[in-house]
Amino acid sequence: MSPDAATPAALPARDRLRAHLAALEDGLLERQTAVRLLLLGALAGEHVLLIGPPGTAKSELARRLHRAFAGTAYFERLLTRFSTPEELFGPLSLVALEDDRYERLVDGYLPTAGIAFLDEVFKANSAILNALLTLLNEREFDNGSGRRPTPLVSLVGATNEAPADESLLAFHDRFLLRVPVAPVGDASFAALLTGRDGSAADGPAPLTPAERAAVRAAADAVTLSADALAALAELRAAAAERALAVSDRRWRRIVGLLRTAAATEGRREVERLDLWLAPYVAGHDADSVAALRDWVDRSLLDLADDPLPWFDRAAESFEQQLEVERRAPADEADASAGKLALARAAGAREAEAGSMRIVSARLERSQQRRWSPVHVAARVAEAGQALDRLGAVRAERAARRDALAAQAAARLWLPPARAARWLAQLDATLARLDAMRARLAACRDGFAALPQDDALPAEAPAPLAVGA
Repeated sequence: MSPDAATPAALPARDRLRAHLAALEDGLLERQTAVRLLLLGALAGEHVLLIGPPGTAKSELARRLHRAFAGTAYFERLLTRFSTPEELFGPLSLVALEDDRYERLVDGYLPTAGIAFLDEVFKANSAILNALLTLLNEREFDNGSGRRPTPLVSLVGATNEAPADESLLAFHDRFLLRVPVAPVGDASFAALLTGRDGSAADGPAPLTPAERAAVRAAADAVTLSADALAALAELRAAAAERALAVSDRRWRRIVGLLRTAAATEGRREVERLDLWLAPYVAGHDADSVAALRDWVDRSLLDLADDPLPWFDRAAESFEQQLEVERRAPADEADASAGKLALARAAGAREAEAGSMRIVSARLERSQQRRWSPVHVAARVAEAGQALDRLGAVRAERAARRDALAAQAAARLWLPPARAARWLAQLDATLARLDAMRARLAACRDGFAALPQDDALPAEAPAPLAVGA
């Protein structure tokens, strides 16, 4: 490899990588996460395990991934417990046997492939699995008396479920990324029936070996921020709480994957947000991946539903107090004077249309208690303080939402649907805050509209108890 091949100038352009992602996803529904992790894993030189039932486009994804890389051969096999090493590694060379050498003819088989797909990968027998362990981890294949390097970029395995047999755990560990692939959901079912099949044949120019080398060199120069290190420590504790064993080797490779993501996005530092993909490395199966993904959203990225209990209690308390003060009966003296005034007004307006409605309204006001200006001002100020507190919280949540939107827009690998769900959660919180603000503002205005009497004692009411 020439020195220039590893310079940042040789990195594939973001637009080209986006075009490759579009080609991988073309015509496939609900596969944003799978296509991004497949391509990112391949650029990082890692293997990917797709976990899901038959008919979920796992083999199609692997074939499309092969088209993204120049100069790579493709190999694909369905494994069963009856599969033989010859099916994967090539037949024995009869010429070599005549010369007392045990060698295989590997051309066109897995040892010469750049991208490979093995379906039902855990059904292979021990003879195949042992050879695969070395091939996947060291990128080497024992052929005869020598160990030879292989051009393998990434192997994509597929399985209906993660293995439970302890003898398969070492092989399972060779797949850095474990990506659940579920059938299309109800929301996309109509599109599944009416949509076209994407060919993905006319994609962008394939990524060259020099570009892949440039990605690796750029990734090596990426650093971990203190926040990212703290987030990884939190993730490790969360995995331990769930009894998910993550080897030291996997932790180092998680960091390598994060650095690759940052480098291809033009960043020099791994950030906390990059750990959205960590569950697909730390999880063992579809269930544990989903549990860790929820934990990342809720705890690591602080995107849980915001309960906002204080504002709920405040709005309810102010509304109840306003209702109490509106319905408070007038003092006896005020009520008598009011009734007399109303009787006089009624006599003067008997001939006028609508006089009964006027009398009724004035009678109702005369029976309503009056409050001192000090009391009203205190209630208005108290509601105003709650509004100010709510406004500060809303401004902070809005700033978080805008910052997340800006970060997500700059990310190449973050699935848009995942980012949209995050932003929708924050938008829902902002909408709830706006509704609470409207309730508190109505209470403040309601207190301000209470009938007042300057002659009443200037006594401020006790503040409402709404908690911390």
